[in-house]
Amino acid sequence: MAGRTAKVERSTRETRISAEIDLDGTGRFEVESSIQFLKHMVETLARYASFDLKVSAYGDNDHHIIEDTAITIGKAFSKALDGRPIERMATAVVPMDDALVMTSLDLVDRPYADIECPSPEYHHFMRSFAMSAGITLHIVVMRGFDDHHVIEAGFKSLGKALKEAVKPRDTELSTKDSVKLGGDSRCWRRG
Repeated sequence: MAGRTAKVERSTRETRISAEIDLDGTGRFEVESSIQFLKHMVETLARYASFDLKVSAYGDNDHHIIEDTAITIGKAFSKALDGRPIERMATAVVPMDDALVMTSLDLVDRPYADIECPSPEYHHFMRSFAMSAGITLHIVVMRGFDDHHVIEAGFKSLGKALKEAVKPRDTELSTKDSVKLGGDSRCWRRG
């Protein structure tokens, strides 16, 4: 992979997860998991974000696999950001049949998540992704009655918002300059 890339592995007593990401990709994906809906959602995220994403996700039960996949992808996403100025904030609204879902986010190291999702497992996925990526994430279900459509529209809108937010800029988009975190060499925009 070229460009802004990262690879993260997470291995616990419960799961074996790996994620490789290229933020400057074309939406190619290779996802392996025993959970077909998770596989479909991660592929959807990659396609709509235009990230190249390779994920392997296995474990002892659905909850642990879904949670640890989100954490691993979030950490890989954060690691792939290299400190160059980016658009940082983005909003995307996606319709899918009966569903209409809006995602709004800020790629600033102030993790926060306010998620509307009809599935506790995929609500937890979005929250775990936001916390491990260090982003502010809001997902609002504007309408929809089919849970599959609502969840999938959420992943599509997340992908589209991420695609816009990681676009390079010439200058920082902040009124408060930037700050270095701990031993991390990357600068994060404040405010």
